[in-house]
Amino acid sequence: MLQSSTKGSDAPLAGERHDDAEMFELAPVSLWLEDYSGLKALFDEWRRAGVASLREYLLEDTARVETCSSLIRVIKVNRKTLSLFEANDLPHLIDNLGEIFRNDMLKAHIDELVQLWDGQTEFFSNTVNYTLSGKRLDIQLKGSVLPGHEDSWNRVLIAIEDVTERETARRRLAASETYARGLFEHSPVSLWVEDFSSVKNLLEDVRRQGIVDFRVFTDVHPEFVMRCMSEIRVIDVNQHTLELFASPDKDTLLRRLGDVFRDEMRDHFKEQLIDLWNGKIFQQREVVNYSLAGDELHLHLQFSVLPGYEADWSLVQVALTDITARKRAEAYLEYLGKHDVLTKLYNRSFYVDELNRLERKGPFPVTIIVIDLNGLKAANDQLGHAAGDALLRRAGEVLSKAVDKPSCAARIGGDEFVLLMPGTDERDGKVVLDSIENLIEVNNQFYTGMPLSFSMGAATSQPGERLEAVVRRADLMMYEAKRAYYESIKDDDTAAAS
Repeated sequence: MLQSSTKGSDAPLAGERHDDAEMFELAPVSLWLEDYSGLKALFDEWRRAGVASLREYLLEDTARVETCSSLIRVIKVNRKTLSLFEANDLPHLIDNLGEIFRNDMLKAHIDELVQLWDGQTEFFSNTVNYTLSGKRLDIQLKGSVLPGHEDSWNRVLIAIEDVTERETARRRLAASETYARGLFEHSPVSLWVEDFSSVKNLLEDVRRQGIVDFRVFTDVHPEFVMRCMSEIRVIDVNQHTLELFASPDKDTLLRRLGDVFRDEMRDHFKEQLIDLWNGKIFQQREVVNYSLAGDELHLHLQFSVLPGYEADWSLVQVALTDITARKRAEAYLEYLGKHDVLTKLYNRSFYVDELNRLERKGPFPVTIIVIDLNGLKAANDQLGHAAGDALLRRAGEVLSKAVDKPSCAARIGGDEFVLLMPGTDERDGKVVLDSIENLIEVNNQFYTGMPLSFSMGAATSQPGERLEAVVRRADLMMYEAKRAYYESIKDDDTAAAS
């Protein structure tokens, strides 16, 4: 109802019992007794005119809604109504109905009218009214055509319940949920909401079987780890998750979780399960996942069973921060700490550490080849340091191809290199020397300019011999080769002069 055109009276109605009147007056909710007979007559007229859908008819011209309202006559209201709407008395209330029923209840009023049009003798709505001082009231309205008045609608009882507190709380909750949803969706980290309740049940089943050492259990039963992983139910992910994992939408991501959590993730998840077994429901660790494009992602994972869900783990939040760039930087710094930038071979620091490690752990025998790059000083002096650097890079190319892990090649000085070959005897060491000579030949065919040439000496460890002694023997062999190299140059120069 939007307004009333006729003032009512609070005098007792004819035929109304005193007890009924008192119950009406003292009711704890707002009660309105109204006469809808004029509205019924209008509806009958519209039906005769061929109106089929009242809703469409009213929406075509909302002035028709006002016409309907003007035909509703307020007969009486109770004390709660006057108190609720801050009216002094019934005339004061009726004179100001326009302040109470405003346009923002139009839709609800149309719903009420349609319910009556459709033959219902009861109608309901949730709408907004206002007190005479302008305070907003959220109300729940229930209207009933009183028994015996179904043909005329001249007695309709309206009950209005003030639900402002409830609706205010609901709106605040909705606003809070919207705020929380906004934080979730627009978080700069990947957020996953998951259900781990099935995982918890599986762990409890294992515990009931008497398992004490869960780590050993997972080592023996890796299929249990995979089953637990398959039992995780992803409830939701945020927008940053889709961007991070290069997924067009949530459905695609959830269908392809096997592409995301694979390889190293199984070991990470095993550790996560062990922590959960030990009661750690808040965890942090670094993990590796993969985007749907196949890119490796290094992530910092933070796992939390949300408060209130500790008993069943049915609500878990997983936050993933992309640390791929940091890990790459760390890997590069580690690379620089162990490698020579120019040749891409290991550096002297790595060589010293590896020599000490092999001294302790082997495997033996260890063959060591000491190499000196011939002609580097001449290249620097005659052609410039750029030419010398190019020669060093070519040396790195050859030596990196000459050995495979666990053997390694290192540049330990300006023109000095060493190959450390654990588990390699003298015969296999000779094979490597021959391979280097072949690689040098191919390299010199590919590059123009100063030819690449090495002076090399090899030695293989004997039982009980320190590796430092092996290096010295290989070094002496290299110097013998170096002298032979210089003598050959001298002979070539003498022959050229003659």
